[in-house]
Amino acid sequence: MPSLPVVAIVGRPNVGKSTLFNRLIGERVAIVEDVPGTTRDRVYGTAEWRGREFTVVDTGGLELEPGSEIEERVQDQARVAIEEADVILFVVDAAAGIAPLDHEVADRLRRSPKPVLLVVNKADNPRREHEGAEFYALGFDPTLTVSAQHGRNTGDLADEIVDRLPPAAPSVQADHELSEEELAELSETDMGPPMVAIVGRPNTGKSTFVNRVLGADRMIVASTPGTTRDPIDTEIVLDGEPMVLIDTAGIRRRGAIDRGIERYSVLRSLKAIDRADVAIVMTDGTEGYTAQDAHVVGYVLEAGKGIVLVINKWDAVEKDEHTADRWLKGLRRDAPYLAWADIVFASALTGQRVDRILREARTVAEERYRRVPTGELNRVVMDAVRAHPPSHVRNRLPKIFYATQVAVGPPTFVVFANDPSLIHFSYKRYLENRIREAYGFLGTPIKLIFRERESEDDARRASKPRRRSAKDR
Repeated sequence: MPSLPVVAIVGRPNVGKSTLFNRLIGERVAIVEDVPGTTRDRVYGTAEWRGREFTVVDTGGLELEPGSEIEERVQDQARVAIEEADVILFVVDAAAGIAPLDHEVADRLRRSPKPVLLVVNKADNPRREHEGAEFYALGFDPTLTVSAQHGRNTGDLADEIVDRLPPAAPSVQADHELSEEELAELSETDMGPPMVAIVGRPNTGKSTFVNRVLGADRMIVASTPGTTRDPIDTEIVLDGEPMVLIDTAGIRRRGAIDRGIERYSVLRSLKAIDRADVAIVMTDGTEGYTAQDAHVVGYVLEAGKGIVLVINKWDAVEKDEHTADRWLKGLRRDAPYLAWADIVFASALTGQRVDRILREARTVAEERYRRVPTGELNRVVMDAVRAHPPSHVRNRLPKIFYATQVAVGPPTFVVFANDPSLIHFSYKRYLENRIREAYGFLGTPIKLIFRERESEDDARRASKPRRRSAKDR
């Protein structure tokens, strides 16, 4: 699954970055207040415009604080925005005019190889829009005047963003617009060495695990949460086959992310997940499966990646012969979305089951690239339909005709029906479960996409000449 391009919103405090973020993604996610510094965590959202999807990142404001080094602060935040984003939105305030900090940020961004759009926000009326012309002095082309609050010119801004995104890779993300022939022609993705991201909340033993695998202290390991900031790629050989491990910074829930560099570390971790085949999610067995663990798992599932859930620090857990069973039952109850996940109880510190974790990750990566022959798939799907037909909806009977696999990584199936809107989500889950029963797909999400197609009987009736009534004559 190709990662979405990233659009970062940067600028000093109180220029309307969060309002613009909410406008672009079409929902109120970021907290918006007329107080500088309201955004104290990194907020991510997915925007769609002209058929292109992209990740939008709302950031905390660049500001001059007592005792801080202004150049260091600007350099740090602007540098990471440049490195991680595909397009940068530099937001300024038309009502307040040019501020010294705007010049500091502009100096750094002008040297960026990435596209930078200068967004003059709060241009709520023609007079403000005219006053915004002074920002042309910052030297960016194009410079766009908008009102994020009222939606003024934000469509033009979205056009400019999409025009500057990297070329889109072939994908089934928007396959509702593709013909059957185009779906059939989607090329098969070849699996290279598995890319395995080691992720989790802070201080769950991610770097300890990597050190144990490498047999040397190649990573910094400390008891202080948040030691690792940048993802680090390390190639290993497992049973004679290559594999790439990506150690990442801990991902906290949004409200717990500190200001400063840590927020950019989270962005890097999310991009590491995007380019991985499988994520090994490390949890702390002494603390149980927490809400923050669920938050990290959510990122992995949203990205469509394979998952190996590791209950780490198992050596420190007081247990009897039933402890693991109780853990599994609790997970199945509290996290039913992990019913198909691979779960390993391990200790990175002692090396318990570390090799097994890696082998399981490789197996999950292979499952992500499994292809099912169309004939076999249709037998499974039609047997499931005969055993449990879909229910009538508004006196209409949903009909499922056939299914085909159109992509791998993750495995993606298109199911053709007379009216996909009639098929309840629980029935879609039923079909997914039957496919998993037949083919496994251990540890990997699968996608079922329902497309409309007429039955042969419907097509014949539609093409048959209608008898004229007496009224027609």
